[in-house]
Amino acid sequence: METMFETERLKIRKFRDGDALPLYENHLDDAVRKWFPNECYADREEALDAIRFYADCVDKGQLPYVLGVELKETGELIGDTGISEVEGKPAEAEIGYCIGQKYRGRGYATELLDAISAFVAARFGIREIYGRVVYGNEASAKVLEKNGYQFVRREYGAEDDPYGNGMLVYRKAF
Repeated sequence: METMFETERLKIRKFRDGDALPLYENHLDDAVRKWFPNECYADREEALDAIRFYADCVDKGQLPYVLGVELKETGELIGDTGISEVEGKPAEAEIGYCIGQKYRGRGYATELLDAISAFVAARFGIREIYGRVVYGNEASAKVLEKNGYQFVRREYGAEDDPYGNGMLVYRKAF
């Protein structure tokens, strides 16, 4: 297992094939489907294909750089996190994170976002990290704000905006 970094309660690591089922199950969650309908896996096989792609990107040190989030105490996969490029802007990246429903409300997302932000800024030399949140997803917006991300704008017309109500864009500079 390739651990990339740890927090007090979490181990953030490269995905392995055995993560396909828990990753798929985390993305079955109603809240994930509500806020990220285009990013949910159709089945375990699609999750496995994604995991293998992400692991290959990690091996090559390229974006998208997506990692599994494991609970130190139990070794259970509780979520995922990563960054992707902002097209045409190599010094910028967009961050994402997902914590499974039964683990929410315990501060894991806040702990994770703080650590992944610092990690990717140092690892990739990124000076600006953006977080985009579907309008109405107050919990994710709050996590970004707790980690020093500043609201920049409301963006309309994004292809990953499932409801057409706009995406809230946050930014953190390093």
